[in-house]
Amino acid sequence: MANLKQNSSFSVSGQPRTQNSKLRTRSRHGTMGLRMMQTTDYIDRLFRAVAGLGLLLGLCALCVSESAAMDIAILQSSGIPAYREAVAGLKATGPIGASYTEYDLQGDLELGKKLARKLRASNASLVVAVGLKAALAAKVEIVDIPIVYMMILDPLKHQLTSANMTGTVLEIPLDRQVKIMRIFLPTLHRIGTLYDPAKNGSRVKNAVEQAGIFDVQVKGLPVENEKDVPQQLRALFSDIEALWLIPDSAILTHESIPFILDSALAHRIPVIGFSPEFTRLGALLSMSIDYGDVGRDTGLLVKRIFDGERLLPLNPVPIERLKITVNLKTARFLNMTFTREQMSLVDETF
Repeated sequence: MANLKQNSSFSVSGQPRTQNSKLRTRSRHGTMGLRMMQTTDYIDRLFRAVAGLGLLLGLCALCVSESAAMDIAILQSSGIPAYREAVAGLKATGPIGASYTEYDLQGDLELGKKLARKLRASNASLVVAVGLKAALAAKVEIVDIPIVYMMILDPLKHQLTSANMTGTVLEIPLDRQVKIMRIFLPTLHRIGTLYDPAKNGSRVKNAVEQAGIFDVQVKGLPVENEKDVPQQLRALFSDIEALWLIPDSAILTHESIPFILDSALAHRIPVIGFSPEFTRLGALLSMSIDYGDVGRDTGLLVKRIFDGERLLPLNPVPIERLKITVNLKTARFLNMTFTREQMSLVDETF
């Protein structure tokens, strides 16, 4: 026994411990480690595969079957001329050979939901939602058919972000607006705007940040009631070089628009609008989007889906072409002239 205790090269069974047995022991530990590494690697690959599958399912929500007929349902919030113009543009650039069926909500969201349920059970392979109410109705009721929206000012604000939704945005990107302002007003550094905090608070905050990149300060004064417009307007005029109008129904009414434009001219402050109508009424400059162009750009997006493109934009797509209008009478009143290069960017003058 003493010999066994002293001789460490023997096992408990009395058999000699060979070098091979030590190697086998190490080998078993190495095999266990290798298996653990392989298991970990397998689990890691599995998680990546599941994540990839989720992404793929999200992408496929915007896909149409290769064998599907090009039956496109157009769900309109109402029958206003602007929507009809956009729909005409859509059909001009949409997939060749597509058939279109049109539905009108008549401004009624509940009717829109009912029509959307009808579309969900139809043979439609894609739905185009025109206007906000149509898009909201389609979002609630349709989850397995691609939805492409258009004629919406701020899609993200209204959470039009479902996996089966994409579309175009009616608003001109702020950085692009500021660039155009600086082209026509090269010395511009201070612009002012009136806004309803409930509707446009985030937009003005974003404008302050974006304009700062171009060395332009945006001063926004809140207006919660149309009656506050004159007082806030006077406060702005003392500290700005141009007045920037943004879409805001609390401020821009049939009564207030002429007052704002006349007051600005009286203070020799140029006004920058967002519609040719403002330019016609006396604004120096307006940047706008043609509704036909909205439809044409949306039609190209629809065509990309039918062509099988998988990586479509999750954020709404800005309209490529802008319409710039200038009031030359206002420019002369303000002792301003435009160069040939500046006028080459103008689509219409008043």
